[in-house]
Amino acid sequence: MSTGVTPTRLAALWRDRRPSGPPVAHTFRGTYADRWVRFHSLPGSKRYPESEDEYGIVLERYNTVLDELFTGLDVFVVTMDWSYTQDGPAGYPTPRQELHPDGVRWWTEANREDPDLDLDPELHTHTRLYADRRPWRHGCADGLLRAVADEALVEVFITDTELRRIHHPYDGGADVVLTTPAERDEMRARHAEWLSAHPAGL
Repeated sequence: MSTGVTPTRLAALWRDRRPSGPPVAHTFRGTYADRWVRFHSLPGSKRYPESEDEYGIVLERYNTVLDELFTGLDVFVVTMDWSYTQDGPAGYPTPRQELHPDGVRWWTEANREDPDLDLDPELHTHTRLYADRRPWRHGCADGLLRAVADEALVEVFITDTELRRIHHPYDGGADVVLTTPAERDEMRARHAEWLSAHPAGL
């Protein structure tokens, strides 16, 4: 499935196109607040699907937005694990390798923000990102998206190969980063029924 990723080139591309911060998905909402919108995955902002019908709704909402962003394009699909050492075993078991076998490690981000690190260096962690490149097809990431919906995987994101638009699914919805506030507003209006009632759009 993968058409290949060169880690150094992808890392350099990210630094060039996205100099505001590292490719850590949970930070995108704050980093790109003026171009960000969040869509919920289930009616009533329900967080976790409990039936195959609800999984169907979740996947259809994810794929509808992904199709609007990436139809006809190649994308990078990015997954994450973390470790207490840069090259050590993952800090917790996930199905990442099984569901993303073509993912190539391309970025390691050390956690330097936790004040407890000064007290206990053993708490230091490394976020490790893995990417593959593939043509976007409706449903081509459904295994990963279903695992995200169950919170079996976190920090997944999908982006075009120019890093212009980003889709970060999470358990309960998806954060989407567009190219401009106007484009963000257009997409938000198209899927207004999937928005949160929270005044901040959360």
